[in-house]
Amino acid sequence: MRACVVLIVLALTVAAGHADELRVIAHPKTPVTRVDRKFVADAFLKKRTRWNDALVIRPVDLGPSSAVRRRFSEDLLGRTVQAVRRYWNQQVFSGRGVPPPQVASEADVVEYVLTHPGAIGYVSDSVDLRGAKIIHGR
Repeated sequence: MRACVVLIVLALTVAAGHADELRVIAHPKTPVTRVDRKFVADAFLKKRTRWNDALVIRPVDLGPSSAVRRRFSEDLLGRTVQAVRRYWNQQVFSGRGVPPPQVASEADVVEYVLTHPGAIGYVSDSVDLRGAKIIHGR
């Protein structure tokens, strides 16, 4: 019985953690209206570095302990946060790239996106976008 209660509480906790949908946002003047999952993954792994009009894509990440980052990494990049960290360690070591800058909060993601042309970030759908453009998600 006790194990059953623990499982129910755990299931509710997991469900509550996934209640918010992820939204990928971009600077308001970014020259696209919607992008697919592959575009998002390529942008955040810097396999794609420019928008359609040649403007540089500037991804911004949340810190590795963020639950939103964990969901983003798994759902949109198809990798764990640890796998993404290993990817960037290899890129840095080989001289092929550097990871996106990290910010402390979802509000900081919105601020970064609004103040950097070409920026792209991700937040949960409960965050006030203050004019940032949703390009993936609801």
